[in-house]
Amino acid sequence: MTELIYCDESLLVVNKPAGLLSVPGRGEDKQDCLSARVQQEFPGALVVHRLDMATSGLLIFARGDAIQRRLSEMFRERRVLKRYVAVVSGVLEDDDGQIDLPVGADWPNRPRQKIDAEQGKLSLTRYRVLARNAETTRLELEPVTGRTHQLRVHMAAIGHPIIGDALYGGRAAERLMLHAHILNFAHPFSADPLSLRSEPPF
Repeated sequence: MTELIYCDESLLVVNKPAGLLSVPGRGEDKQDCLSARVQQEFPGALVVHRLDMATSGLLIFARGDAIQRRLSEMFRERRVLKRYVAVVSGVLEDDDGQIDLPVGADWPNRPRQKIDAEQGKLSLTRYRVLARNAETTRLELEPVTGRTHQLRVHMAAIGHPIIGDALYGGRAAERLMLHAHILNFAHPFSADPLSLRSEPPF
C-alpha cells in the first residue's frame, strides 16, 4: 500500500520511501518501484517527475495522458515549487543563500554528475538554514532548476555534502538525508492552490 498524500480524479501525490526506485530500472531485479506499486492501486497512473532512489518524499502521478502533459509543462515552466529538507556535513555560516553552478554528466563515472563550467546546464539552488549543531546543518533546499542530482552535487560542491550520500562524499549513514517535503502548485484543471507537505522521517 502506497502512502497517499492527495488524491482526486486528475492526480495523485504519493510519499516515496527511501531506497525505492521511482520507475523501473534495467533488469528483473529492478522492476519493483513506486510507479508499479501506484499502478496496482490506480491503473493508468502516469509518472510526472522522479526522485532519486535514495531520496524520500513527495511525487506527483497524473491520472491520464492529458493531465500528464499539463503537469509536465508546469514543471518545465517552473510553476511547481519544490522544497526539500537535507542534513549536511559541517556548519553553514549564512542563514540563507543560493548556489549557482552549472551541472553536467560525469560520463566516465556515471551516474555521477559534476560541476561543469563549459558544458554543464544552468543550475540554481536556494537554501535556508533550519538548525545547526556542532557537526551538521539542517537545511531547506529549493531546486529552482531540476537537474539530475542537482541538490547533491551543489551541496558537495560548496563543501557540505548531504549525510549518507556516498556518491558525493557524504558521511556514512543509514540513508541519504534528503526528503522532498513540500510541493506547491495550482491544480492544472481548477487552478485551486495546492500546498502539500510530508515531514521528513529523520
